[in-house]
Amino acid sequence: MKIGTIGSGTVAQAVARHAVAHGHQVVLSNSRGPASLAGLADELGPLAHAGTPEEAAAAELVLLAVGWPQIPDATAGLPDFGGRIVIDATNQFASLPPHAEIADLGELTGSEHVASLLPGARVVKAFNTLYGQYIAADPRHPAGRQVLFLAGDDADARTTVKDLTAEFGFAPVDLGSLREGGRLMQLGGPLSALHALKQD
Repeated sequence: MKIGTIGSGTVAQAVARHAVAHGHQVVLSNSRGPASLAGLADELGPLAHAGTPEEAAAAELVLLAVGWPQIPDATAGLPDFGGRIVIDATNQFASLPPHAEIADLGELTGSEHVASLLPGARVVKAFNTLYGQYIAADPRHPAGRQVLFLAGDDADARTTVKDLTAEFGFAPVDLGSLREGGRLMQLGGPLSALHALKQD
């Protein structure tokens, strides 16, 4: 599979490392341009390439992993996704700790808002409940596999993300729709920052 990242921080790099380790191609992008990612792409090996956000967004599956205030700029001008999958790994931090503030979206969940900015995308919420270091680590532990919650409105898209993340070694848990599952996963929800292992 060809996977694109919009954003190149801790979470995007962690997912990219898992992807290339399992034979997938990765196109990394950020707001600073491909040249700023050349060293990272070299480090990740021949399956990784630095590109523009437009090139990353053209991949079969796209990971959105930028700060909440950067989402409008990061998604502006991207073409219609035509039914391709976008994994939304963002959290609606209007401002970061130690003075954290959660963006008020009214009735919408964070991923429903993100989906409204990504025409044609089948959005699956995933990776947002875990700190980057736990995404980067081997998800297989002596006591079990790292649980990875996910939610989305398209069942086939959820299955694709479940299969991919299970291949990485995670134990994916499908929570259903962006409205119901997303509310459990987002900031303030009972699963936000919950670190759990599934016993095998």
